[in-house]
Amino acid sequence: MMHDLNLRPHSIEELVFHMPTAARVAGTAWARDFAKSIVQQARRRRWNPTAKQEALMRRMVSDMFEARASGDEDLTVIE
Repeated sequence: MMHDLNLRPHSIEELVFHMPTAARVAGTAWARDFAKSIVQQARRRRWNPTAKQEALMRRMVSDMFEARASGDEDLTVIE
C-alpha cells in the first residue's frame, strides 16, 4: 500500500506512461496483458479508461513505486 501520496501519479497520461514498465514487472500474465492492452488503447483518439481500468492502473503503478521505494529488486506487482 502506498504511504507517500506524493509519489502517486495523478493524471491518466502519467499512468499510461508507466504501463510499459508495469507490463515488464507484472507478476502474472493477466497483469502483463492488461498493461499492454492499456498502452494500445491509449493510442486511440479520445480514449479514456473506465473507472475499473483506472483503479487497476493506479494500483499497478502504486505497487510498482512502492516496491522500488522499499528496495525490492523483484518489483513483482499484482500477483
